[in-house]
Amino acid sequence: MKKPLTTACTDAERTRTHLSEIIKERIWRNGPITFQEYMEMALYYPQLGYYTSDRNKIGPKGDYYTSTNLSAVFGAMIGRQLEEMWDLTGRETFTIVEYGAGTGALCHDVLQYLKNNQLFYDRLRYCIIEKSPFMRMTEQAYLPGEKVSWYDSIAAIGPVTGCILSNELLDNFPVHEVVMANQLMEVYVGYEKGFFELLRPASEALKNYLKELHIVLPKGFRTEVNLQAIDWMKEIACFLKKGFVLTIDYGYPSAELYNQYRCNGTLMCYYQHRINEDPYCHIGEQDITSHVNFSALDHWGSISGLECCGFTEQGYFLRSLGLMDYLRTEEQKKKDNFSSSPEKAAAIHDLLNGIGTKLKIFIQRKGVTPKELMGLSLTRMAV
Repeated sequence: MKKPLTTACTDAERTRTHLSEIIKERIWRNGPITFQEYMEMALYYPQLGYYTSDRNKIGPKGDYYTSTNLSAVFGAMIGRQLEEMWDLTGRETFTIVEYGAGTGALCHDVLQYLKNNQLFYDRLRYCIIEKSPFMRMTEQAYLPGEKVSWYDSIAAIGPVTGCILSNELLDNFPVHEVVMANQLMEVYVGYEKGFFELLRPASEALKNYLKELHIVLPKGFRTEVNLQAIDWMKEIACFLKKGFVLTIDYGYPSAELYNQYRCNGTLMCYYQHRINEDPYCHIGEQDITSHVNFSALDHWGSISGLECCGFTEQGYFLRSLGLMDYLRTEEQKKKDNFSSSPEKAAAIHDLLNGIGTKLKIFIQRKGVTPKELMGLSLTRMAV
């Protein structure tokens, strides 16, 4: 069955990039590919994928903003939570492993805050896992080399006592698209005078994912399955010796993610700060995302030895950590009233009430005595 494509761009725009020609050639040579394979190539094909190319992605000249672009106070509050985590792990050498650091802004702001705690700062090791050569160069030009080091994988770092941190990472993992027909079907991508979609029976891995989470999709329901996020969760659980996993991302628990009003899934694309739902447009030049299933992270994390500390919205997390008190203290130090600056006030409002209601915070622990974390003290949600 072929699915007609949306009209976010013209046929010419869908086929004009070099990467689109490479994808078409693979389809012509091997036949239709899964949507997951297509998304993998669109985002991560060497030098030509969205995340492996040298184009600006984040900020006013890119395609989207993250919390770190809004205000350095976001990194300061993450630093405050990391201080408490360090205390709970015994105040020993503490390794922060950040996956996909983007421009390096979060790392920079966290370290700037932690310089105020010299004992912690001296015992701190900050590792960035970055596979994109361009992004690694960007980060290295911005960040202090004496405190930060770069790796291709967590295996290269070894056992970790500390915190494994990610900020808007998992929503960019290539996902499988599935549709419930008379049986569970997977979306494949073909090419014939243009890209088209067709359905084929889903693999056992996809069926087992839904079965493990007790998800029953109604007929006609289309959604995403992020198997790569499960593999990632299993891997980091293996290398985390003692400490925490702090995941910041867009998403929901299963009960909300698979609600009937999301019967077409959550896939979204970002190009020059405009949103569309056409992943076959601007190939290699636009971001493609899908919402994270936090119930899946909790389920497979638990199987892999991680305990859930809590799940909440970013706005509640930042308030719990004392963001407003921190701002008032900084104002007194610098004699700079953030509320008198429309731009600064708008940024804080967005962190708390804009994207702050959409981004979620999920924290897990391993080998640490259970204790309510400061960032989860106001509100916790079911995962």
